Amino acid sequence: MTKNPAAKRSLVFFLVPHFTMLPFAAAVETLRIANRMLGYSAYTWRLCSADGEKVYSSSGIGIEVNSSLADERRSLSGENRPNMVLVCSGVYVEEFNNKSVNAWLRETYNRGIAVGSLCTGAHVLAQAGLLNGKRCAIHWENLPGFAEAFPQAEVYADLYEVDSNLYTCAGGTASLDMMLNLISQDFGENLVNRVCEQQLTDRVRNPHDRQRLPLRARLGVQNAKVLTIIEVMENNLSEPLSLVEIADDAGLSRRQIERLFRQEMGRSPARYYLEIRLDRARHLLVQSSMPVVEVAVACGFVSASHFSKCYREVYNRSPQQERAERKLNMNTSRVGVVA
Repeated sequence: MTKNPAAKRSLVFFLVPHFTMLPFAAAVETLRIANRMLGYSAYTWRLCSADGEKVYSSSGIGIEVNSSLADERRSLSGENRPNMVLVCSGVYVEEFNNKSVNAWLRETYNRGIAVGSLCTGAHVLAQAGLLNGKRCAIHWENLPGFAEAFPQAEVYADLYEVDSNLYTCAGGTASLDMMLNLISQDFGENLVNRVCEQQLTDRVRNPHDRQRLPLRARLGVQNAKVLTIIEVMENNLSEPLSLVEIADDAGLSRRQIERLFRQEMGRSPARYYLEIRLDRARHLLVQSSMPVVEVAVACGFVSASHFSKCYREVYNRSPQQERAERKLNMNTSRVGVVA
């Protein structure tokens, strides 16, 4: 039995250059299958870009759109007014800052239309000022840079978040889960189960399921004490704890921790701690425009020179070279060359 047999929902997918195909396709296909199971077009959608022109995804595939930003602004007060707008983006999202898009998203939200995002699209919503004081989700790789750029947003490493009329998801297959949540709201669990069977999906994931593999699987480490210590380290990157503090927290001696890390990780705990701080720094350099000195501070380094020395030691290039390489890759991708 459905919640509302006559329910219809119209969506606009706004495509940002370099958007990721997987979450976009997963969202659209989930809605298409729901229509097929229902026997009528309960969900309709159109694709939009800022100028109404084709948009290239991060994989180099170009997608034709149905409308421009100007068209959609006119539609807000007409019969083509949508029920939901979803921003689809991917790599280099921090380079996309379109004031007209921001104004359109604010107007859309203020008119009571649901607004959401796939993958890194929360960045665009935050630029528009829609996520201040709101719970949101973004891909784990972009989370550090996003948290630094938009401290007023309550960002979580969840699969997706729904806060009032704002829907955000982390991308990948998480967009499938968010669409199933939408279908559940409209038609109930029976339809959700039928869609899952068609998609060969064995379960609907909880929105708060973790995005990344558990530490045990990700690192191939079984020792519970080592996993606990690594979790403590990952939670204290901007203000690193001393090994003595970590040892006290774990109920072990410093010598015991040293021995455990040598056995399980093949290096000292200090070295491992440095590597995960530098890994976060690399994500900030690649996924944000933060000055190098601010990246250093955010990752617990006392000076930019010490940070640069450590970075070069691990990655064989300076933070400045890392950022320059990123800009080169971005410019290459803009002219249609896909690595």
